[in-house]
Amino acid sequence: PGHKFVDISRTSFEKGVSILHFLGGISIELSGKRAIAQTKMTISQRAIVDGALVDVLCTGRFYDFFEQRTINGKDEWRIVRRQPIYEKDRMDLLDPGAKLDLDKDLLGQFPKGYQHLAYLQARLGFKIKRDMPELTGPIVQALYQRGQKWLDGDASAFDEPPVEVGL
Repeated sequence: PGHKFVDISRTSFEKGVSILHFLGGISIELSGKRAIAQTKMTISQRAIVDGALVDVLCTGRFYDFFEQRTINGKDEWRIVRRQPIYEKDRMDLLDPGAKLDLDKDLLGQFPKGYQHLAYLQARLGFKIKRDMPELTGPIVQALYQRGQKWLDGDASAFDEPPVEVGL
């Protein structure tokens, strides 16, 4: 929920992390009082990694499960679940004269869709999830199947109960 996001953001800021999320085009599939929205996004993170100042850019999509709910007598669309899909990323040196020697073994431990973002965050001491959806593969296919179940009205579209998140 929202309070966890705020806590993580505060901890990151205190460690000197600078992160921006840019949102782009949206496609929405409606089915009655439910919807799946996909929003293009780019995560931009600046930090010092292995002694060099870098920017990491990670491109992907937010895959959002929406539901229309009656709140205080008004019908409102609410996000029930948000799942990022990580498609590709890169790490850029800010100083063209600087040298960056990444730990290839550590880098190789992370999924390709968010490999450099995970590397940077691991170096900053954050725990990394290694099973996030990417552009292709069984994890993102399972997400799409859950999305279709959601649109079909199936309450079991999630592995655990949905989280209430306001817009």
